[in-house]
Amino acid sequence: MISMREEDFQREVKVVIVGNGGVGKTSLIRQFCKSHFPEEYKKTIGVDFLEKHVYVKNLCEDVKLMLWDTAGQEEFNSITRSYYRGARGAVICFSTTDRNSFESVENWKQKVEDQCGRIPMVLVQNKVDLLEQASVERYETEALAENLGLRFYRICAKQNLYVTEVFEYLAELYLRWDVQIMQTPRLVIGRLPKQSSRLEQKSDMHYLDEVYPSNNLKNTPCVEETMKKRKDPIKKSWRNLQCYIA
Repeated sequence: MISMREEDFQREVKVVIVGNGGVGKTSLIRQFCKSHFPEEYKKTIGVDFLEKHVYVKNLCEDVKLMLWDTAGQEEFNSITRSYYRGARGAVICFSTTDRNSFESVENWKQKVEDQCGRIPMVLVQNKVDLLEQASVERYETEALAENLGLRFYRICAKQNLYVTEVFEYLAELYLRWDVQIMQTPRLVIGRLPKQSSRLEQKSDMHYLDEVYPSNNLKNTPCVEETMKKRKDPIKKSWRNLQCYIA
């Protein structure tokens, strides 16, 4: 008898972590998935990925994030391009101490959109523990996030500061984006609706010297009802499958 569980129907989401080499993409993923920070820097060759479950409290739904670590160096661009396909979320990273990585953010966002459409994204500034070596000003990072319309997190992968919050936000943003796609007729899969106040990716700054604010994604009857309707057929299918197998 084949053993099936309701959890087997959970959602799996491919997320690409992009940015220039050396900004801490691998460290970010390993800290989140394994609570481990690699002290010695090793250039990522090609693509690697780890996965972790995230429970979205506001929607009472579990999501498995498959985090793909793409090589940021241009010499590996031909290798990583194909791995963008199928992604439904992206984390764009730059380093506090690397001016060039900051100036490359818009280019990385465009690369993701060229391959995946306007999928849910979040902007991350890593290595905030090295502010005394900063090559970018605070007002510049805020202006960039505002201009791109992305939620913005200042984090430190090494000290595990705001790492979890980045992926919890992205998981919830994805679920609400996915619901909106289901509700919108003739919508091209992989693109955000042009007019949607509920899913607008407004810049929301996070600072180490401030209390972390509550998630600004508001629950709405429309979204919550759709989430409920989406779960019911899945549960019913699972029960029917159990009866059939038994």
